[in-house]
Amino acid sequence: MDVEDFGYKQELKRSLTLKDLVVYGMIFMIPIAPFGIFGYVNAEAPGMVPLAYIIGMIAMIFTAVSYGSMARAFPVAGSVYSYAQRGLNPHVGFIAGWLMLLDYLLIPPLLYVYAAMALNHLYPEIPKVGFILAFLVGATFINLRGISFTARMNLVFLFAQLAVLGIFLFYAWNALHGGAGHGELTLKPFYNPQTFDFSLLMQAVSIAVLSFLGFDAISTLAEEIKGDPGRSVGKAALITLGVMGVIFVVQTWIATDLAAGMGFKSADTAFYEIAEVAGGSWLATLTAVATALAWGIAVAVTAQSAVSRLLFGMARDGKLPKALAKVHPKYNTPHIALYLVAVLSLLICYLFINSVDTLTSLVNFGALSGFVLLHLTVINYYWRRQQSGQVIRHLIFPAVGLIITLAIMYNMGVAAQKLGFLWIAVGLVYLFFLNRHSTGSALPDPSNN
Repeated sequence: MDVEDFGYKQELKRSLTLKDLVVYGMIFMIPIAPFGIFGYVNAEAPGMVPLAYIIGMIAMIFTAVSYGSMARAFPVAGSVYSYAQRGLNPHVGFIAGWLMLLDYLLIPPLLYVYAAMALNHLYPEIPKVGFILAFLVGATFINLRGISFTARMNLVFLFAQLAVLGIFLFYAWNALHGGAGHGELTLKPFYNPQTFDFSLLMQAVSIAVLSFLGFDAISTLAEEIKGDPGRSVGKAALITLGVMGVIFVVQTWIATDLAAGMGFKSADTAFYEIAEVAGGSWLATLTAVATALAWGIAVAVTAQSAVSRLLFGMARDGKLPKALAKVHPKYNTPHIALYLVAVLSLLICYLFINSVDTLTSLVNFGALSGFVLLHLTVINYYWRRQQSGQVIRHLIFPAVGLIITLAIMYNMGVAAQKLGFLWIAVGLVYLFFLNRHSTGSALPDPSNN
């Protein structure tokens, strides 16, 4: 099934393979993501960081299956926005897109702020805004050159991160078995009855899932995939989650056992303090710089790419200004959308540069609430409307994913919940005025598909 079957013109270049999608997802999820947020997860679930990551991975696996199901039905750009508007209702689809915008629009500035914090810690004479501008300009330039160029750069970024992770694991393993921390790998990071608290654990999970956000962005590239995009999206999402889940659990397991008995100076620097115990100050510096470059350049490139495709899809349907649907004549990229993302990222960085915890919670709220609508879409489209009869894939899996996602959202901070619902309210007001002034929808009739 091609985009022409949905009433659209094929404008984006189809050049991506399954390998490109997996690399894209791994880069977005950041192999060394726990470096930056380890301290925050550990603060909520002391000594049980790997357990928080395992629960988060399980929740995301159910979500990945739902993404795969909807990508087979509607292999077009726009992610949950495109799925919900066809599988549920056009108005619900807009709200889904609005929620994912909260996620995707805030991820690039969140990355820039985290990266600037890491480098400013090492080089305090350079202001944070200087690092932010450098990262933003670099990511925008790479994205403007086209998705094929971005895919090649992703490989370089991925290998560099895996190399740094390998170095850390080598020295951390030797330090652990040399007597540091627990002196060996234990099962305490997976369950410690002395510190276990389910409510706090779920709060830790709500932070840890930030590391998993990114596999869902694979679906935004549906119109740039060779072959069968529907199958490729689902397969790539599951492969990426499985590989990255193992990587996250292994590194946090070793780091948690190595950190036994340590008192961290701050949540921001917790992992780098562990790295210093493992190999010295040079390893602490290496992991901090690697984190900054990974968050500020590598994943920022893929994040900008994802949000520009979401804006492109919504603008093409008349839900956002039509200018955002324009494609560059040479590079076949949604360049106007990319410019807008760059400007908004700079503004958001300015507003939240000293409130990174609030920004993190808002990103997670946007993503998780979008996942809720995704699971509902699978049940409604396949089980109710199509009457597929596939109980496990189209009813049980999305239902379990829905319950787990709601549980994680329930245990999020109250401030994030209030701001998230405020964002929904603004979206509903915008939708009301959009419908009042609309002369018709560009969306093809879902019943024809």
